[in-house]
Amino acid sequence: MKMKFTLSILSVILLGCFSGLNAQNDIPARWTLEACVKYAMDNNISIKQSMLDLETADISRSEAIGNYLPSLNGNSNNTWNSGLTQNITTGVLESQVTRNFSVNATSGITIFDGLRNLRVFQRAKLEQLASQYSLQLMKDDIALFVANAYLQILVNKQQLEVLIEQNNVTQEQIEQTRKTVEIGTAPQGDLLEIKATNADEEQQIVVAENNLRISKISLAQTLLIKNYQNFDIADEEYNVPITDIMSKTPEEIIAKSREERYEVKVAEQNVDLAVKDVQIARSQLYPSLSGFVNYNTRETDRDRTVQGGLDPNSPTRQIGILESTGGAVVVPNFQFQTIGPRNFIDQLWRNDGLTYGVQLDIPVFNGFATRNSIKRAEVNTRRAEFQLEQAELDLESNVYQAYVDAQGSAKAYEAALKAVESQELAFEYAQQRFEVGVSNAFELSQSKFRLTNAENRLINSKYDYIFNLKVLELFFGIRIINY
Repeated sequence: MKMKFTLSILSVILLGCFSGLNAQNDIPARWTLEACVKYAMDNNISIKQSMLDLETADISRSEAIGNYLPSLNGNSNNTWNSGLTQNITTGVLESQVTRNFSVNATSGITIFDGLRNLRVFQRAKLEQLASQYSLQLMKDDIALFVANAYLQILVNKQQLEVLIEQNNVTQEQIEQTRKTVEIGTAPQGDLLEIKATNADEEQQIVVAENNLRISKISLAQTLLIKNYQNFDIADEEYNVPITDIMSKTPEEIIAKSREERYEVKVAEQNVDLAVKDVQIARSQLYPSLSGFVNYNTRETDRDRTVQGGLDPNSPTRQIGILESTGGAVVVPNFQFQTIGPRNFIDQLWRNDGLTYGVQLDIPVFNGFATRNSIKRAEVNTRRAEFQLEQAELDLESNVYQAYVDAQGSAKAYEAALKAVESQELAFEYAQQRFEVGVSNAFELSQSKFRLTNAENRLINSKYDYIFNLKVLELFFGIRIINY
């Protein structure tokens, strides 16, 4: 059966893209179409990748919100220096070994950045919506692919049933013809002709069994069901659904598909994203203003020099002479002594400091990087607009193609019904003629061959019609299951 799949599905999806992480104990013995589609929704790798894209978009949105919040960073270090270093207690360079400990905490906030943070936040929301649309589009495509594979099994199964049923009739004819040959009312050639027909039908049955087995294995492996040897679908009769979709005009379906389908919505979001990228790139042309505050403190293990009492040997010292009298100018002469460092907490408390301010950055020239970034974003915008236009054309084309396919398959199905009805009557007539000896076994086998072909064409046209209706309904927003 040739079913036209008008939607664009990547070959990687078709060849096998379902995760086998789910427990195999939960799978049913016989699968319905709804069960297959639901299992695909839960295990398809491409769907899971689309869900990861949505998760990434959520992270981007959270990141964009974080751009509005102040930053806060801290650091500390403990260092040892040897050689000529500055004594931080006296400010004098000394040859020494020192240990210094320091702590810094810095906070900054963006006051104005050319509206870049606002554009980034808006872009993150657009990206989130685009990821949701892409996920739904992927689910629709996977659902149609699974439905196509499922209906192919039904086709192969019913074609096998037709062949077996026709072969049972052939077996009865062999017995009847053998009896007539034995009593001499029919030639030996009739028996040989029917046996040849039987052999041909048995070969067709083997081929049909293989086709059925292969189609089952294909769907089972597509779903990544490990026990695919025992995989089977439910014995359900799928009749042509009663739907008014064919009463809609292609224009009505196209208008509805713009609301329900996601191909155009994804393309529209991509255009909005590209426009937002241009705005983000242009924000680099504007000055940026930021505020900051820094707190720091330090501690050292160096001894400190402090002032003691008067020097008993020289309680005063001369620092000058008065010009008027020639007398000496003296001051108390204090002794200085070296004592151990202050305790850790006391030093941190005494040595802390605070720095705060604002910083203005003005872009002047950066080798055309900003201008080229803007031009590149504008090119991407035009590309996204072309892709949107193409998506709209593809949607219209796909709807018209699906509509024509559904119309054609409906006519083919009606013709196949009439053909089977006619071939059944023709076979009954040929069988009656054979039984009374008016026709030979070759004419009977040809009539049955035409009946078998008509029944196979009916099966093909029936499920082709069902599938095309499902495709058309999907464009109209009617899905196989809710997901």
